[in-house]
Amino acid sequence: MKVFLLEDDDAIGMGLKYSLEKEGFDAGLFKSKTEALENWKPGEYDLCILDINLPDGNGYDVCRYIREKEDVPVIFLTASDAEVNVVMGLEMGADDYICKPFRVGELIARIRTVLRRSGKNKNAAGVPDNIIRIENIIINTAEAKVYISDKKTGKDKNVELTALEYRLLLDFINNRGIVMSRNKLLEDMWDVSGEFVNDNTLTVYIKRLRDKIEEDPADPKIIKTVRGMGYIIEK
Repeated sequence: MKVFLLEDDDAIGMGLKYSLEKEGFDAGLFKSKTEALENWKPGEYDLCILDINLPDGNGYDVCRYIREKEDVPVIFLTASDAEVNVVMGLEMGADDYICKPFRVGELIARIRTVLRRSGKNKNAAGVPDNIIRIENIIINTAEAKVYISDKKTGKDKNVELTALEYRLLLDFINNRGIVMSRNKLLEDMWDVSGEFVNDNTLTVYIKRLRDKIEEDPADPKIIKTVRGMGYIIEK
C-alpha cells in the first residue's frame, strides 16, 4: 500500500514516514504544496495524508487538485480541531482528520479504517486485507465472521462460532506456518477470555472448531495435528 504524505515539518514528516514504513506501507514524503502538485501521479497512491498548513499554500488546495484527478482516500492533519477546519475538510471530501499532536498508533488505526471503508485495503493478490481464505473457509476479520464456501453452488454459508472458538481460530491464523503447542494455545485463550481454560476444555474447543469448519473433521485439512508437538494451520 502506497501513501502520499504531505508534511512540511521535517521531524514530524520523517517520523511519520518511518512509522508508516515500519507498519508495511510505502510512504512518499513531500514538504510543500508545489512539491506535492509536481509529484502527484494518478493511480500511484492508495491514500493521502495531507497537512493543512503549508509554507506555500494549504492542504485543501492539494486535496482539491487530487480529487479532480481521481477518487483516493484523504486524511487531513491539522494543528487545530476548530469546527471550521473540520467542516471544510469534510466538505471537500476528506475521509477523516486527526489533530496534532497525535499518537502514531491512532493514525495507523485511522488509516486502516479508511482503507477498509474504501475497499482499498488489499494485499498483493488484490484481496482486501481483512479477508482471509484458507481452503474453502473465508474469514472476515473486520466483521468477525466466518463462512464456508460451497464448491458446488459457489455460495458462502455463515458459520456460527462462539467467541472463544473464533479467538482460537484467529490465534491459528495469526500464527500460520507455526506449530502451536497446547501450552501456548492455553496461554493465549486465557489471556483473551479472562477466564481459565484447561487442557480438557481446549481439546473440546478444537474438536468443535474442526466440526464446524472441516469438510471431514476426522481427517482435518485446515487445523492439522503435528504429533507430539501441537497444531498448525499451514501457509
